[in-house]
Amino acid sequence: MVGFRCVLGDRSVRKTTRHLEQRTLAQLSPDELARREAARRALKFPPVCLTGLQALSVANGFASRSAKSGYAIWACAIIPEHTHLVIGRHTFKVEQMANLLKGAATTQLINDGRHPLAEFATDGKTPPGLWADKRWKVYLDSEQQIENAIAYVLDNPVKEGKNVQTRKWVTPFRGLEGGTYTV
Repeated sequence: MVGFRCVLGDRSVRKTTRHLEQRTLAQLSPDELARREAARRALKFPPVCLTGLQALSVANGFASRSAKSGYAIWACAIIPEHTHLVIGRHTFKVEQMANLLKGAATTQLINDGRHPLAEFATDGKTPPGLWADKRWKVYLDSEQQIENAIAYVLDNPVKEGKNVQTRKWVTPFRGLEGGTYTV
């Protein structure tokens, strides 16, 4: 089982940062603030911040890929600057699953006319990528870890002042013996 986080942003510059605690801007050191500002100035395109309709397109892309590939997605949160997913083990590697999910979400955004970087597409080409190159993946080895990750993902939008997210295509986790776990 894997939980992973996909960060939105300029693929060539923005990197994901692993941390266990959240800090406000006021809690950052002057050096950290300066590095953040330098990174922001170095972006080729503005940072991506999904609207509600764009998040819906991302969810629909995730849903279609999940159904097509038979993923057991146990939790999903799509918030303006990143997504969280907890996914059962599959025959595909997590990196491939993440790429397929991000690709389906991007295709859905384009098809819906909602790609956040559409204005930067040139000469009839597709818009620039909106996903960071890396993903934060965590392998979960026990039912307790999976349940904790699911709780974290479900609570993440609330922590950011958003509504609880429910998705019909998310598979309820019924334990490792419950049949949704794929070897």
